[in-house]
Amino acid sequence: MNAHWIEAPLAETEKTSAAASSFFPVLEAPAVTADRGFTLGERLDTGAGLGRTGVIHTAHGDIATPAFIPVGTKANVKALVPEMVAGLGAQAVLANAYHLYLQPGSDLVDAAGGLGSFMGWRGPTYTDSGGFQVLSLGAGFKKVLSEEFSGNADTTNEALLRQVVKASRAVVDDDGVIFHSHIDGTAHRFNPEVSMGIQHELGSDIMFAFDELTSLLHPRSYQEESLDRTEAWAVRCLREHKRLTEERSHRPYQQLWGVVQGAQYEDLRRRAARTLAQMEVDGQRFDGFGVGGALEKENLGTIVSWVCEELPEDLPRHLLGISEPDDFFRAVEAGADTFDCVNPSRVARNGSIYTPDGRYNITNARFRSDFTPLVEGCGCYTCTHFTRAYVRHLFKAKEILASTLATIHNEWFTVRLVDGIRRSIAEGTYESFRDEMLGRYRVGALAAKRG
Repeated sequence: MNAHWIEAPLAETEKTSAAASSFFPVLEAPAVTADRGFTLGERLDTGAGLGRTGVIHTAHGDIATPAFIPVGTKANVKALVPEMVAGLGAQAVLANAYHLYLQPGSDLVDAAGGLGSFMGWRGPTYTDSGGFQVLSLGAGFKKVLSEEFSGNADTTNEALLRQVVKASRAVVDDDGVIFHSHIDGTAHRFNPEVSMGIQHELGSDIMFAFDELTSLLHPRSYQEESLDRTEAWAVRCLREHKRLTEERSHRPYQQLWGVVQGAQYEDLRRRAARTLAQMEVDGQRFDGFGVGGALEKENLGTIVSWVCEELPEDLPRHLLGISEPDDFFRAVEAGADTFDCVNPSRVARNGSIYTPDGRYNITNARFRSDFTPLVEGCGCYTCTHFTRAYVRHLFKAKEILASTLATIHNEWFTVRLVDGIRRSIAEGTYESFRDEMLGRYRVGALAAKRG
């Protein structure tokens, strides 16, 4: 297969303002557009017929979908400056409310004019509610969640399940969540009103309602209890969002998206989606929806399709926290529009390089005198300027530039892959693109695993 999507010549690139050779493209001011809404594009007949292209309209520009949104947790895509992020084709970035609340403080970001102004990013921005980090970092669930998302959760261990429920009830109540800062150990409390206040100060174009994150280790009885709580919190988020929008009318409109929970249970997922889709408080409704919580990888497409079948077609849908190629295709076919994940930049800092033939580690000895690009034919700045031998040298020498060059490539790969999915839907070539891309990626990944 010729991986044209990773080359991404200018004639086919919708949002990049300069070629890879222009490392610091001039960022033009965003066009004046509607500050909310979703324009539906082409439909995908594959699978359940839920896939589509579209355009999300925000106060700081449009986002053509499907799209991958790089994560800048602390108002920075690690190792990159905003011009680099724009140069690799990203249309928006996502930051984290929990981290920015703790450091430097959402009030400071507000004083700077909001997240985009603070970090020097001129395009659309997302912020998540902080719910995942509150529980994983602040409430001690990191090991549980790590096991779950790696597929190693022992859902048959009743003693462990009881322990997880007990731990949840120690930090979560009907008002909100108590957590301790991972920075200095100080105690804090998040609830819907606090999360809305923080995200309004952060000034993101798209923010998410505060929800309770559960894991696959939580039994159904607790999942039901948690879903009741998350739906009650959603009502409070809408109410507070409306109040703050009116109070802060000097700021651009910020969209509020509801988060659909329900773990692996079809009836709970469908109920959550219907409830949020119909929810209205004082005339305020959700502007879009996120799909979050516990997702079994092998059932990802099925679970997302349950949700999207219940959500309105004229509003966008975001799948939180995925970045693997097979997950993108499953999720797009199931109706998801945008995605985010820290993984492309995280693994880059450890020397793991994405390619159309799977991943490899650039620090391996076999690359010591390899003077070819990280990926032959790739159009990213790293691959058009440097060799495997040089990037390996930087990692071995513990040079900061190693993380920068690897991150540029991995984010380029991921952004352009989802761009390729979008383009293939528009051109009517989706199935052949999917089959060729995943066939090559899986064969390469299997070969790498065998050594």
